[in-house]
Amino acid sequence: MDYLFGVSFNNQGKPQFFLANYEINLNDSVVCETLKGIELGKVVTNPKEYVVNEEDNPFTYILRLANTEDLALYQKNLKEAQDALKIVQNQADKLSLDMKVTTSEYTLDQSKLTISYLSEDRVDFRELLKILASIYRCRIELRQIGPRDKAKIIGGIGICGLPLCCSTFLNEFDGISITMAKNQMLALNIPKLSGHCGKLICCLKYEDEVYTLEKQNLPKVGLRVNYNDQVYRISSINILNKMVRLENPDSIVIVPLSAIENKIITNYNPNQQMKRTNDIKKKKKEKKDEEN
Repeated sequence: MDYLFGVSFNNQGKPQFFLANYEINLNDSVVCETLKGIELGKVVTNPKEYVVNEEDNPFTYILRLANTEDLALYQKNLKEAQDALKIVQNQADKLSLDMKVTTSEYTLDQSKLTISYLSEDRVDFRELLKILASIYRCRIELRQIGPRDKAKIIGGIGICGLPLCCSTFLNEFDGISITMAKNQMLALNIPKLSGHCGKLICCLKYEDEVYTLEKQNLPKVGLRVNYNDQVYRISSINILNKMVRLENPDSIVIVPLSAIENKIITNYNPNQQMKRTNDIKKKKKEKKDEEN
């Protein structure tokens, strides 16, 4: 019987799936052949039974469980890849290339060295590639990454006081727009809504769907309502607390949404409403004068 396992490499990205027909446990280290080459990864999912279709099988088999030699070689590669960062950056500086080297990674058999770098513009690294190939005698891949990828790799603490989502559990970056902040009625203060990467914080996405669904049953901001014999404009709504802020030239009140239910003025005419408001004020004043 064949089983399907999810394997994570360097704790980055979604797990890749491989087959095995022998016992492998969760968190075991395994050696697999990926598009990059021979890599050491960790099993991150429980096994699932899988019926192999010989004509159409998208999965390859795990090469083996990692032994002590594999684990020792992996640690050695980590150290040498870290040393390569300084060498690659020095060579780039000598060639006056506008690039900042962020990470480097060897395959398990050291047949390939992958180097990630940051740059605002496209970099012509052909000369650098020749120099690095002569130094390391293996295949070299230079990969340009964005600021969000950098934050994921380096990590840090977010404005919430917790480790960055991208460096802990996010496998993919969803599109984030300022519309999501507007949808949640947040103050459009871009610096406060931006993360370590300089882009809008990913957590704007988490509650956006809930706010979108809730707002479908709520009155829109800007509508007029008749509350306590006065006309108010809805200036803001707290969706979570179900409270609404009402304003008119004379007062500001915060009331539960239930207090303005069925009190929306559909055909609002400013002149008529102003006349009605003035009449109500006049009657209240006359009544007060009579009492005095």
